[in-house]
Amino acid sequence: MYHKDLEAWKEAIKYVTKIYLITNKFPKSEMFGLTNQIRRCVISIPSNIAEGCGRSSIKETARFLGISLGSIAELDTQLIISQNLGYLDNSDEVFEGLNRISALTSGLKKHLDKQTSQLLSNLVT
Repeated sequence: MYHKDLEAWKEAIKYVTKIYLITNKFPKSEMFGLTNQIRRCVISIPSNIAEGCGRSSIKETARFLGISLGSIAELDTQLIISQNLGYLDNSDEVFEGLNRISALTSGLKKHLDKQTSQLLSNLVT
């Protein structure tokens, strides 16, 4: 599986750019706080998808997709905080994009988990 072929990775890469542009508008006082946290988190989403695809097994790929899903949940929390502080414009669009990436990544992980279960089942029988 090549990461650049995955819709989840493609969407996550586009989303990184969007989040960087959004956080450019955050107050300068947040540069080393919330802005930095959000950027690190959003970068980890496609990075973990890519790293998982570079691993040698389906099980490891699924594990890295799980890490990416954790980053998605973390980013969701940080974006809610940003929204509460009045830093986010067009928050519906921001959350819709994150939900799409979450659904794509989750679907891929479920697919790989199912493949792993089937392989293990075939080995036992």
